Amino acid sequence: MTDTPGKQLLHLVFGGELENLESVDFKDLSNLDIVGIFPNYATAHAAWKAKAQATVDNAQMRYFIVHLHRLLEPQA
Repeated sequence: MTDTPGKQLLHLVFGGELENLESVDFKDLSNLDIVGIFPNYATAHAAWKAKAQATVDNAQMRYFIVHLHRLLEPQA
């Protein structure tokens, strides 16, 4: 995915341990890892990749990128 130069496209990176690998239900919502909000997809992807690689030994741990800009401006 490429971002439009100069346009702010916010992305949230977060993760947590899943109940099972068949769904996106977290074991403990109070223990979610909020990595941060990033100004574009490239920096969000770098943060996601670092966290995913750091937790590779835990098969239940998953990290996600949420396109906040799509939630803030769904018509765009």
